[in-house]
Amino acid sequence: MKSIVKYIFVAVALVATATAYGQKMSGNPLFEGDYADPEGVVFGKTYWIYPTFSAPFEQQLHLDCFSSKDLVTWVKHERIIDNSSIKWLRLALWAPAAVEKDGKYYLFFGANDVHEGEIGGIGVAVADNPAGPFKDLLGKPLIGEIVNGAQPIDQYVFKDKDGSYYMYYGGWSHCNVVKLADDFKSIVPFEDGTLYKEITPKNYVEGPFMFIRDGKYYFMWSEGGWTGPNYKVAYAISDSPFGPFERRGVILQQDDKVARGAGHHSVVYNKRSDKYYIIYHRRPIDSNKRDNRVTCIEEMHFDENGDILPVVMTHEGVKKDKL
Repeated sequence: MKSIVKYIFVAVALVATATAYGQKMSGNPLFEGDYADPEGVVFGKTYWIYPTFSAPFEQQLHLDCFSSKDLVTWVKHERIIDNSSIKWLRLALWAPAAVEKDGKYYLFFGANDVHEGEIGGIGVAVADNPAGPFKDLLGKPLIGEIVNGAQPIDQYVFKDKDGSYYMYYGGWSHCNVVKLADDFKSIVPFEDGTLYKEITPKNYVEGPFMFIRDGKYYFMWSEGGWTGPNYKVAYAISDSPFGPFERRGVILQQDDKVARGAGHHSVVYNKRSDKYYIIYHRRPIDSNKRDNRVTCIEEMHFDENGDILPVVMTHEGVKKDKL
């Protein structure tokens, strides 16, 4: 009997090993560890994910990132930036956003969970490599004020059709858009002379994201409380990067059979396969720990009118898809 059990155990182990080496699906979560607010981006022939290290605020003093050639096998790049570079960082290093420009890689981040009168807000760092190391570009926040009621966090940097760079950001249920200078060292006025435009859609809480599809601007955001099960993602479609953004509905939310607290996402697009993927964090179904958030991925689909179909959360994730 012991011999039979032994052979069964060995057979199962071999199957598991074969599955690991011949992995065809990404699985969810994508990688080990507590990571939230994932920013997915494509640089050349590589997918990158820049997430928040999900931990108590006082421990959030560094960022890791992850890279993949096929969405299935991920490589971890540790401590691409930390408080040794960001001298004004004291806690709550949040929600990085990455962009390549003129051969340099820029990493925008929120720091210090800033409130009125405190030092903190949105900073920017630069590196010669998407895996860093990144160095603080300014030595101070790019945006450190609370304008239009929007806490300066959760920034997303968007390149428009004409080459202009805009940054959408904001917590506390308010969202602003600003225009970035060419060197990313400051914000510059819009044509009407203003520096900030509030574009807050209905039910917006935080986590803005923007992409263009078929000439239309898809604006997305998170609703609900980030520590609760009602965290979710909604979207709007507009003809302009400044809106108006009329809420179309929710496309990602909890599933009591899979996970809760699903939100704060990003979207990556593979031109070769013409596939869109939503990268997001969620809370395991059996966990109530505040910081137990993991990074996951699903394919995102559209109907014939261009509306985003509800995302079905899975444990399997997505198939290999090289750029």
